[in-house]
Amino acid sequence: MLREQGVRKGREDRRWFSDEEFDLIVWTDKDGGVRAFQLCYDRSGEERALTWSREDGYRHHRVDSGDESPLRNRTPILAANGPFHAEQVVERFRAAATHLEADLCAFIAEKLQGVSL
Repeated sequence: MLREQGVRKGREDRRWFSDEEFDLIVWTDKDGGVRAFQLCYDRSGEERALTWSREDGYRHHRVDSGDESPLRNRTPILAANGPFHAEQVVERFRAAATHLEADLCAFIAEKLQGVSL
């Protein structure tokens, strides 16, 4: 289940939620409205990230962990990726998001369902 890991206050507030399968980062404006979010999913497999923002819309990437050997730990990067399988991700997200505020969960699920990549 997604649990809140931290909040950073500033010009934009940032909240971070995490569990074994997902990382969810949400940026909000001063009125509490969601400006952007990034959902990293399939963390134990081939991790991918779906990013949505008011300004730029949707982007979908594969997360390249950067680790090529246990002796070297490079910084992860986002690389271009193929289609987003919304139905599967939304179902798993809803199951994991039971501790999120209902309106935040509904907003993100709606945006995930609206992806056309």
